[in-house]
Amino acid sequence: MTGDEVAGLLGLAPLAGEGGQWAQTWRDEHSSAIYFLLQPEDFSAFHRLSGVEVYHFYGGDPAELWLLEPHGSWRLATLGLDLRAGQRPVCVVTAGTWQASRTTGAWTLLGTTMVPPFSEDGFELAAPGELLARYPARAAEIAALTRTTPS
Repeated sequence: MTGDEVAGLLGLAPLAGEGGQWAQTWRDEHSSAIYFLLQPEDFSAFHRLSGVEVYHFYGGDPAELWLLEPHGSWRLATLGLDLRAGQRPVCVVTAGTWQASRTTGAWTLLGTTMVPPFSEDGFELAAPGELLARYPARAAEIAALTRTTPS
């Protein structure tokens, strides 16, 4: 199966600003959930949320999830099923953490869940200069995973 086939079968649409393709699968007053597809020509640009976001790996190739923590540290989580290689099928991103992701292969299908539900008011797309000043050791990832214009 190709990433385009996955997108078509799940009814995914481009996610403006952030990148990737998505579809909401659940929303009520307590939580929200989405499908999120990454393909090689696209990525999820660095952004942060005001709430906790839980990532779930569903299929395809592993994904890199870069996390720049509010206190200045960083980490790379690999979402996938090769547990011996350190991949994990779930990753929790705390509120206020800058996050960006990309596939390591042909495509990656993820899901995310937020409690409370996603709100546009709680979403901030990163400005590259601000991230570079705070996380200079991650300059290559910041340059590769930020956008200067909307996707």
